[in-house]
Amino acid sequence: MLARGFADPVHDAQAAFRALLEATARPGTVVSLPQPDTPPPLPPAAAAIALALCDGDTPVWLDGRLASPPVRAWLRFHAASPIVADPGAATFAFACGVAAPFDALATGTDEAPERSATLVLLVEAFGTGCALRLSGPGIAGETVLRVAGLPNGFVSWRACNFALYPRGVDVILVSGTEAAALPRTTAVREG
Repeated sequence: MLARGFADPVHDAQAAFRALLEATARPGTVVSLPQPDTPPPLPPAAAAIALALCDGDTPVWLDGRLASPPVRAWLRFHAASPIVADPGAATFAFACGVAAPFDALATGTDEAPERSATLVLLVEAFGTGCALRLSGPGIAGETVLRVAGLPNGFVSWRACNFALYPRGVDVILVSGTEAAALPRTTAVREG
């Protein structure tokens, strides 16, 4: 039997979408997302993102630790998303830290930058761990986001990704019921 999605699908999806808009408009801001009615097979914030943003027109790639039959069935039922084997074909890629396929994700083109992927990256926690210094649109000067459980090479990959603008991959970090967005327009450095 599949775990249920949101208790109030329309209003909960709208609330999740608004929270993700807030996180995207103010990079580095950690937001809480509404949770599915019963524990989903995905981590709670990742499930909320799938319920709010994925549909039959958004191919999804899952890393090996997330690509279980229960997760695949849950995504197909609740979001109708096709599950793809190639991360380069995905609109949304869900990955645990070490399995993130950074260089394989679609970055769009100069003519169609919207054809890029969004990486939903599971991390251990916010408020502890590596200090990321963020700057760019939506940030007055600079802000710091502390994240535990980032994969090795994340900051250098983000620097390369930032240089691709207007192309590039948008990132949503998730831990438990919380999320923080790092759009492609956000410069990220350790510090």
